[in-house]
Amino acid sequence: MSCCQPEELEMLSLVKTAQVYQRGQVIFQENGRPMGLYCIHSGKIKVMKVGGDGKEQIIRLAREGDLLGYRGLLAGNSHSASAVALEESVVCCIPRAEFFRLIEQNVRFATSLMQLLSRALGDAEERMLHLAYKPVRERLAEALLLLARTYQQQNQEPVSIPISRDDLASLVGTAKETTSRFVSEFRDEGVLQARGSLITILNPARLAEISTRYD
Repeated sequence: MSCCQPEELEMLSLVKTAQVYQRGQVIFQENGRPMGLYCIHSGKIKVMKVGGDGKEQIIRLAREGDLLGYRGLLAGNSHSASAVALEESVVCCIPRAEFFRLIEQNVRFATSLMQLLSRALGDAEERMLHLAYKPVRERLAEALLLLARTYQQQNQEPVSIPISRDDLASLVGTAKETTSRFVSEFRDEGVLQARGSLITILNPARLAEISTRYD
């Protein structure tokens, strides 16, 4: 919201609501009606869809400062995916009426939103391409690097990631058993440590090398 004027920020602070979500709680549901623009104040969120086979596919990870729900708002239809808390999170919601008023009154905000949509589309296209031609091992390395960027705090090294094997498999786009097998391989190679649902990245450079093998 850095493109907003002080009076606009003051107005938003008056109309926004904030809610605490525990791990596993739904912020908004796929096919649900958009109620407003969501901004993550703290925590980590997964944006996911459920396929016809009932399997979950994580299409995006979001963290502090990220916006959610804008696609359904702008398109005037239902949410195309669900947002679920990966950990305790505080999420603010700006009502849809105030969201559209802001777009009409603030050209910089509208332009920033279009740029955000453009980047999201580019990321989605790249992800579809990778799912189509990258082997699972390379996709897992890429997913672990994405998780490291999402969870890394300033100057934190190494990065520890609390994520279930189910969520990791949904992010990679493969079966849980396959994901667990490759996690074990990476552990044996000294690339990471895995203790229950906690993964610690020990050699990000090696993961980057594996993830870009087919680029």
